[in-house]
Amino acid sequence: MIDLRLVRENPDLVRASQRRRGADESLVDALLAADVARREVVKRADDLRGEQKSASQAVKKASPDERPAVLDRARALAAEVKEAEEAQRAADATLREVHVRIPNVVADEVPPGGEDDAVTLRTVGEVPAYDFAVRDHIEIGERLGAIDMERGAKVSGSRFYFLTGPGALLEFALAQLAISRAVAAGFTPVIAPALVKPSAMEGTGFLGEHDEEVYRIERDDLYLVGTSEVALAGMHQNEVLDLSGGPRRYAGWSSCFRREAGSYGKDTRGIIRVHWFDKVEMFSFARPEDTAAEHLRLLAWEEEFLQALELPYRVVDIAAGDLGTSATRKYDIEAWFPTQGTYRELTSTSDCTTFQARRLNIRYRDDDGKARTAATLNGTLCAIARTIACLLEVHQRADGSVHVPVALRPWLGGVEALTPGMTLAAPVPPATA
Repeated sequence: MIDLRLVRENPDLVRASQRRRGADESLVDALLAADVARREVVKRADDLRGEQKSASQAVKKASPDERPAVLDRARALAAEVKEAEEAQRAADATLREVHVRIPNVVADEVPPGGEDDAVTLRTVGEVPAYDFAVRDHIEIGERLGAIDMERGAKVSGSRFYFLTGPGALLEFALAQLAISRAVAAGFTPVIAPALVKPSAMEGTGFLGEHDEEVYRIERDDLYLVGTSEVALAGMHQNEVLDLSGGPRRYAGWSSCFRREAGSYGKDTRGIIRVHWFDKVEMFSFARPEDTAAEHLRLLAWEEEFLQALELPYRVVDIAAGDLGTSATRKYDIEAWFPTQGTYRELTSTSDCTTFQARRLNIRYRDDDGKARTAATLNGTLCAIARTIACLLEVHQRADGSVHVPVALRPWLGGVEALTPGMTLAAPVPPATA
């Protein structure tokens, strides 16, 4: 959640941010009113507790004649204190209810507008030209024996799939490449749980406006994550971190689940937009003053990964109206999909400043030893299913084979191409390749 002091001291800034997002700016006034009401209730409760303490002392000092009246007053004050504390709990709940509905404040540099108004910052790599009719990733995957949508639907329903043979090896190869590069960059690898408590889901901003996207296990009051960002953020809930040596970075692998509510008719063919996929996610805890630089570092690592996969892409600065609840700024990397003749999102990275950490009570100690709210950032290194789709399409050949990028070859037995009916080779670790 946003800093309440910021709302008190600069409400116009927060109202302007709400307008840029296309969000309800009246929530700012509702939050201010709830804050004033809570402070009044807290003062009354504190005053009554002070009177109650004085009355208790008076009982001890009262004469026998005075004692009945003093006791009556003490009992009355006890009842008033109980009532005031109930009012305080209600005021706390009202304040939080409004507070959590206000998204993060948009950074000044973010472009105005909505989904179609992202600004292209740069384009990297040449869009390939083909002298044959290009096939989509499903046709290629089926010929290779790599993707089975029909049986995925039979077992689990629409937008589920099996990765088989070379498809399964591609998944493992991409995961190994992503994790190995992240570790080389100083990230701690983490296998993160895919089921989390409501506090973790709410703390990272994935409930409220986004709860239609989330799978909930009602019987156990747990949620299936749509990204390991949720578990990685929640891992340090209610902790004070040592950030004296710089950001603390994790590379989390988990299965991810999204209901894709409202996306019917969009990318229904193939494995670009599915209900389940695996992902390697970068996550950083940092001091607030370090987030802008850390955000660019995450973006650079994402670009390096796509360059290793030999994929043409562009980097876009997401407009204010298309930002997620927690993000103050977000960059997407969109890779080229030949059959669609356009760039499509493959990875993203968001600077969430102190928004998530404030909800999750994650702090660090500043140079004076004072505990302060930390900042969080996230970045997708590899959303595996979508990356497989892009690889198959971009690197396809006329004979139905698929070029294997050099960086992936050690994890695919050294093969230079995937071919229909090929004999699968065991992966060879890079050190011995």
